[in-house]
Amino acid sequence: MQNDNVISVLNNLIETCKDGENGFRTAAEGLTNPAYQTKFREYASQRGDFARALQAEVRTLGGDPETSGTVSGSLHRGWIDIKSVVTGKSDHAILAEAERGEDIAKAAYDAAQKETLPASAAALVRQQAGQVRQVHDAVRDARDMEKSRPHADGSRATAARGPGCCGTRRAIPRPRDRGSPCAGWRCGRRRPPRR
Repeated sequence: MQNDNVISVLNNLIETCKDGENGFRTAAEGLTNPAYQTKFREYASQRGDFARALQAEVRTLGGDPETSGTVSGSLHRGWIDIKSVVTGKSDHAILAEAERGEDIAKAAYDAAQKETLPASAAALVRQQAGQVRQVHDAVRDARDMEKSRPHADGSRATAARGPGCCGTRRAIPRPRDRGSPCAGWRCGRRRPPRR
């Protein structure tokens, strides 16, 4: 693989890390649970460290490293709704958005690992990818714990669902067979398999 392609892959990860750093920092400001706030600040710091390590690797390869996340990065990297969710002050909603952002980061690292990279870059990406997966799983577990925790009024958090294939925002019953037609979908289309 040419250095230009390697640099492009690494710069994409730098943008992903910078977007994650900003997203975790914003999320930490909106969380009400002090333990979550502390962890999210740690995750933001970790993503900043990841970006700096990747920038050093790009410089070693003779390239110009990215210095910030992208303007559209928040759109396609999963942190788009974090600011709007933070204003609602629901820890569950913030954790759900953070987990969605981590899905994107995990996918970016998985894609980078499939590329042919020099040994030092491949080792760095592999090491960071493992930590990204750990953070993703920790955020997912916190989201699930927060979902099951009763609120002060006795209610529980509910997962926000996107529109179904018919554009409805109602809860969709889970079919017995993932590929089978779902009676909960008005149009009768097959439900896509879960990731």
